[in-house]
Amino acid sequence: MLPVAILAGGLATRLGPLTETIPKSLIPIDGEPFVVRQLRLLQNSGIQHVILCVGHLGEQIERAIGDGSALGVKVGYSYDGATLRGTAGAIRAALPKLGESFFVMYGDSYLACDYAAVEQEFLRRGKLGLMTVYRNDGQWDASNVEFEEGRILAYSKKIRNSRMRYIDYGLGVFHAEAFARTRATDLADVYAELLQAGEVAALEVRERFYEIGSPAGLQEMKNFLSQRGDARK
Repeated sequence: MLPVAILAGGLATRLGPLTETIPKSLIPIDGEPFVVRQLRLLQNSGIQHVILCVGHLGEQIERAIGDGSALGVKVGYSYDGATLRGTAGAIRAALPKLGESFFVMYGDSYLACDYAAVEQEFLRRGKLGLMTVYRNDGQWDASNVEFEEGRILAYSKKIRNSRMRYIDYGLGVFHAEAFARTRATDLADVYAELLQAGEVAALEVRERFYEIGSPAGLQEMKNFLSQRGDARK
């Protein structure tokens, strides 16, 4: 399967003291770093190669995970450097390690979906990018996608309309050209440019997303794993 770029370089200011001395990816979930759970989920989904795009305290993540062999996945690293590049900038910097096509997801997301099906749809549609969307109805976060009959009609994290009942699920697939052709520093702007150019496909997923980017999200993540009976898996 295609490699995955995980955007794990944010400052995680919403989590307050939890991330003053450790990066968000290393927040423990029942004694185990979140990134370990994330990588295990990807490995169980058939992913073999991951590039962690890191910045703030990223060296701690590399020390904890190493080359990923203990988790059965090959892990590499791409560092922001002294200046934060933004989400799209971080991916652009990692392109030499990612190859022609790849998944992109966030370092605080737990997405238990069918990655193989997402990859197959991306290849079938032949666009520069694919966005997964989820029927959110404003419940888990602010809906930002107008989606109808398999097509994205509108997408924006800033300008919303009443027809936006879906949300960007947090898992995308791209050809490298999507980032080589733009100077955008934010991933949302890359999606917007691709949408305007008719170069973004969409796939609806049914599995709810979980995230640890906020105290409430972190608690929901813990509750989800506990309810599944895999607090350590």
